[in-house]
Amino acid sequence: MLIEDLPVDRRLIISLSHLGFSEATKIQAQAVPVAVAGKDLLASSKTGSGKTLAYLLPAMQRVLKTRALTKRDPRVLILTPTRELAKQVYSQLRLLVANTSLKSTLVLGGENFNEQVKQLDKDPQFVVGTPGRIVDHLKKGLLHLHGLELLILDEADRMLDLGFAEQLKAINDEANHRLRQTLLFSATLGHAEVNEFAANMLKAPVRISVGEENQQHSEITQRFYLADNLNQKEKLLFHFINDAAIKQAIIFTATRSDTERLSETLIAKGYSASALHGDLTQSNRNQIMDDFARGKKAILVTTDIASRGLDLLNVSHVINFDIPKHSEEYIHRIGRTGRAGEKGDAISIVGPKDWLNFKKVEAFVQQIITFDCVEGIQPKFKGIKEVQAKVADNKGAMVEGKHKVAKKKVKVKKAVNKIFHEAQEIGFTPMRRKKKD
Repeated sequence: MLIEDLPVDRRLIISLSHLGFSEATKIQAQAVPVAVAGKDLLASSKTGSGKTLAYLLPAMQRVLKTRALTKRDPRVLILTPTRELAKQVYSQLRLLVANTSLKSTLVLGGENFNEQVKQLDKDPQFVVGTPGRIVDHLKKGLLHLHGLELLILDEADRMLDLGFAEQLKAINDEANHRLRQTLLFSATLGHAEVNEFAANMLKAPVRISVGEENQQHSEITQRFYLADNLNQKEKLLFHFINDAAIKQAIIFTATRSDTERLSETLIAKGYSASALHGDLTQSNRNQIMDDFARGKKAILVTTDIASRGLDLLNVSHVINFDIPKHSEEYIHRIGRTGRAGEKGDAISIVGPKDWLNFKKVEAFVQQIITFDCVEGIQPKFKGIKEVQAKVADNKGAMVEGKHKVAKKKVKVKKAVNKIFHEAQEIGFTPMRRKKKD
């Protein structure tokens, strides 16, 4: 059989394999035919499964083979939760549009706004961006989506977790016409907000789920260690990073300040390390990621900003210095290693403050986790009994509840004061209720 006789989705996959892309993964094999058929798609697959090509393939097919709805508006808009993921998607897209007449541009927060305006004025068919900056251009009338044909949301659950629901709604409203197709990808289809959001945005979507959201990575060795305190955590960390088998390592922490502190400590001890977190400028973040991707730095200390989507093939080790609060992030974190058929090593350090998060991870992966031990760094901490853990959890919930009540009282007081102020401005002085003795 000739390639020309194959269905269009299979021809695309075969053609791209000759450009250096791997053969079709399960998510590509299932998602591409649905998307090429013009149907809305709600899909989930584990990290590193090849879903970027699962939506770039049909996007290319649509733009190359069909007539545009308008002459100037973008035909395809791809949204991602982080700038780093957007840059990676854009780099793959540029490979596809190379040597064609198609144009693409990247629209991110933290980068030169006027330069983005110039690029948008060139009428690109593809726009890759983050929700906040896309909405900025929409509000100023510098970007129009009335002719948008394909809206793609990558890592939709993460975008909603980061508080982009309002921006996504604005984008949806701007491009809300019957000819638009929507592809929504999420790490999990069990995310309540994702399902509610999809119900309002997608039209009779085909649902695809490749692999369970808590599915283990067979290529990754996972080890867990207990620690008494921060000092012992650091002793374990330095023991692990002295491993000669490490090519590159990513160390995940809970806070931005910890990324800086640990990075500075590593550098002071002679390690090639850098810190990545959301407080950095976009140019700094770009430089840090570029240095790490090129192998100029051996260790990246980061928050969960680097837990999703980034395809870094030389990362041999992931170290969870802190256990993530959201259990699904554990799967995404360790998925930064063991990519493209390589073996990976994931190490997690569990202290008393991590225990509740650790138990959530244990429940999420649906297996009983045992702990290893490093000779000479034996902890006294052996875990928190279930009853104690529940008490701590309840106390945390009570404190959180009190904070919510206090915030609500402040909000109500401000609203009342505003009403009194506005009434006085028009010459009316309302009576305030006297406090009881």
